Amino acid sequence: MRTAASGMQAQQMQVDTIANNIANVNTAGYKKNQLSFRSLMYRTFREPGAPTSASQNNPTGLQIGSGSEIASSTKLFMQGDLEPTANPLDIGISGEGFFEIQTAGGSTAYTRDGSFRRDSDGLLVTADGFQLEPAITIPAEATDISIGQDGTVSVVTAGNPTPAVVGQIQLTRFSNPAGLKALGGNMFAETASSGTPTAQAPGTTGTGILRQSFRERSNVAIVDELIALIEAQRNYEVNSRTIRVSDEMMQQVGNLVR
Repeated sequence: MRTAASGMQAQQMQVDTIANNIANVNTAGYKKNQLSFRSLMYRTFREPGAPTSASQNNPTGLQIGSGSEIASSTKLFMQGDLEPTANPLDIGISGEGFFEIQTAGGSTAYTRDGSFRRDSDGLLVTADGFQLEPAITIPAEATDISIGQDGTVSVVTAGNPTPAVVGQIQLTRFSNPAGLKALGGNMFAETASSGTPTAQAPGTTGTGILRQSFRERSNVAIVDELIALIEAQRNYEVNSRTIRVSDEMMQQVGNLVR
């Protein structure tokens, strides 16, 4: 019964993970979460290879498992579809890399969500007002904004048709993006597992390129999540049935005693 209960707990967490993926199917830059399972400890009644006679060994032994548990959760940083928008400050990343963001208190976070705005000082910021790093300032008199695939930001101002470069957007890479810590709000934080961040220009040494007026969609495939949800539900039902069968067997033993 305890073995089946551990399976039910694991499947409940699987359903919670799938529900979160489905809830974020329209979240810009969201990366789906995936759980990994592992078996719990085994009870060994006969050791594999134990001698059964002077010249023979047990070929398999006898071991009984005690259930399953969640081993880890992994963010899958697969590329999401790039959706065209009418906003020139929407920037999609095609390939690897993160935008570096300065959050409240001066801490650093990283995101794939390139939905930027201009604040009162002309700085490029996120929807929550956090500043893009390195800072990019768009002049108030700018009439046209151009962002190249290499991150170069140019503007055209009234009375001057020649584009002027006002900065360059950089992308940050990690040796193990799956090791980043999810902070919520489409933000991630560096950890010892993710490795040291490396900032470089888009399109260089494996870093992705930028696409202006595009926004990266979530990489959640709703059909895959629905199939996984059905599987988790069936596994949960089978584990609950195991508990019911075990209870019925105990009742039969009790009846024999009476």
